[in-house]
Amino acid sequence: MGVSGTLEYLSEVLSNVKKSKKKKQMATVSIKIRMDCEGCARKVKNALSKVKGAKSVDVDLKQQKATVTGFVEPKKVLKAAQSTGKKCEIWPYVPYSMVAHPYAAGVYDKKAPPNFVRATADPSIAHLDPVEEQYSLMFSDENPNACNIM
Repeated sequence: MGVSGTLEYLSEVLSNVKKSKKKKQMATVSIKIRMDCEGCARKVKNALSKVKGAKSVDVDLKQQKATVTGFVEPKKVLKAAQSTGKKCEIWPYVPYSMVAHPYAAGVYDKKAPPNFVRATADPSIAHLDPVEEQYSLMFSDENPNACNIM
């Protein structure tokens, strides 16, 4: 074991001594939170901006939505939002175009913002099966070989 072997051994030992911290990923966490007035929105914004790692906080009073961007965890953001005493949950909506059957039970929500429906994990609702997809393409305006009846 020469000098080079000793140096390699020492470098391995020293590299194992340093414990690398896991860096948090930049994340965007959206929360549905009940807000009635500008005072509520200000209270929510102040509470969420105190979350460790939060870079920016956007509050949309019309959609009842608060968005936190930064090196944050969703559970901590939700806990900070709940500390305001408001009813809140992780943003449950997805754009209308992302769901195959937006008027199915459990997906359609009257209280959802415009052009949004509730997210679902049910594959029969979230995606078209091959037969439905074939029929939808048959009458599509984007298909040049589509039926011209409609």
